[in-house]
Amino acid sequence: MKRSSDRVYDELLVLHAQDGENEALNELVRRWQPRLIAYAIRVTGHREAARDITQEAWLAMVRSLRKLDDPARFPAWAYRIVKNKCIDWIRSRQRQRAGEEKIEMELKIDAGLDHSGDEIAALRKMIAKLPEESRQVLIMHYTEGFSTAEIGDALGIPRGTVKSRLHHARLALKTMLGTK
Repeated sequence: MKRSSDRVYDELLVLHAQDGENEALNELVRRWQPRLIAYAIRVTGHREAARDITQEAWLAMVRSLRKLDDPARFPAWAYRIVKNKCIDWIRSRQRQRAGEEKIEMELKIDAGLDHSGDEIAALRKMIAKLPEESRQVLIMHYTEGFSTAEIGDALGIPRGTVKSRLHHARLALKTMLGTK
């Protein structure tokens, strides 16, 4: 697999941050913070919660960065930590709202489509109806541009499972759209 210069630079930053260089850690945060916040927003549907979640995730990452054996795995590792923090937040929120109606989380995905707002809203509603595991692989694959291997690393599932979830999510969306 050919690595981009950005990926190599991130690996170098991870190595320097593991050696205790604050500038490298600050640069890593600067480069990855916007992407991780955007991911947390899409998973939780809440901008402020996503900022808090991402901050908690960075604290966890800083504490365990030295344990990361392969700097090339940093993106998947970071997304996995954010995903786990999002899940913790969602569970906590659900416990707080026990007794109320089940909360339906709508993912806010910038689909980048040149369609009307109504069509994009309809697509978002369809995606929101998918199981959480399907939404996660769709977001990571189409929005974040992750490979199936990277998604598998981030979610802690085999690559074949990622492919299967992507396939079934696409089929479900096609069925909802009424296309083949």
